[in-house]
Order: sequence, then structure tokens, then C-alpha cells
Amino acid sequence: MKLTSYSNFTLRVLMVAAARQPALTTIGDVAGAFGISKSHLTRCVHQLGQWGYIETFRGNGGGFRLARDAGSILVGEVIRRTEEGFDVVECFDLEATTCPLVARCRLRPALLRATEVFLDALDGFTLADITANGDDLLDALALRPPAAACARALA
Repeated sequence: MKLTSYSNFTLRVLMVAAARQPALTTIGDVAGAFGISKSHLTRCVHQLGQWGYIETFRGNGGGFRLARDAGSILVGEVIRRTEEGFDVVECFDLEATTCPLVARCRLRPALLRATEVFLDALDGFTLADITANGDDLLDALALRPPAAACARALA
């Protein structure tokens, strides 16, 4: 199974926001750190705001930050929202499948269970868990930690 770029970028936005909390982060900060298009990230940030994960601030000195505690955001919850479906194989969609084995196949239930286990495992991790090393993450991305970012916003 491979997650879409949209899921990947959305998680990156959340991770940077969590690592920099309570400071504001900009789309430009994340785009520059990861080498990702601003337009792709704009869509992610907009959707995260609509879902209530982040709050956004417009204008000069604006940006975004977490709207919820990082410990309350489950990675599995975010993935379920950002992925359109988890049809790993054609036969997951019983109305569209062309496989003649679907009624007798034992692979389909195994793959369905594996998908459930995958998502259940991700539900065991919060945004706080995956960003507990926030200063290390920010250092790797050459982004300022929250104190420096707050100072920059006040300057």
C-alpha cells in the first residue's frame, strides 16, 4: 500500500505545525523545507483548517498553527480523511470487480484484515508521538524552533 502525496504532504504540514507550536508557520516555510509546491500545500492547509486541525491567520505576519492539541490528533484519523479509499485490490469493490474468484477467494478477506490492521496501527500514534523529537525535526529542515519563530513574528 502506498499513501498519496496529498496524505504525505498533509502529515508534513501537521508535523511542522506541531514542532513549532505555538508559533505560526507559513506555507512558504513548509514548501521551502521540503521542496514542495506552495499550491499543493495550500490545498492541504485549507483542508486541515476546514477539518479543525489547524487555525489560519491571513495577512502580513500570518500563517497557521495547530487548533487542537497534538496529542488528540490520531495519525490514522488523518489518513482516513486524506485517502479516497483503501481498495488495495479490485475485488474490494464488489460492484465493480471482474474477478471470477471473488465468492470463493480467501485472499480478499486477508487483504481486508491487513488494511484494518494497518489503520488500527496508525490509530495508535498521535501527532504528539510522531513529533516528540520536534527540535530534531526542525533542525533537519533548517526551520527555527518555536522560540525563534515567535521572536521573528514579533520583530
